[in-house]
Amino acid sequence: MAQTLSFELSTEYVELCNLLKLVGLADSGGRGKTMVAEGLVQVDGVVESRKTAKIRRGQTVQVAGHMIEVN
Repeated sequence: MAQTLSFELSTEYVELCNLLKLVGLADSGGRGKTMVAEGLVQVDGVVESRKTAKIRRGQTVQVAGHMIEVN
C-alpha cells in the first residue's frame, strides 16, 4: 500500500525535482533529478522524464511507494 503525502502548492506550479525534495523523498534537488532520470517517478500514472516538469494542483506524483497529492 502506497503512503499518501499531501503537498499544498503556494504558487502556480512546482518543478518535479524540487517537489521530491520538499516532501522529503529526496535529500536534495540533485537527488530528485537523479530519481527522475532513472525512471523512478510517475506523474498521473505515466513515467516522467523531465526533471523540471511543472507540477500543478490536482496532479499526483508516485515514487518509491509514495503518492504525492498536489493541492
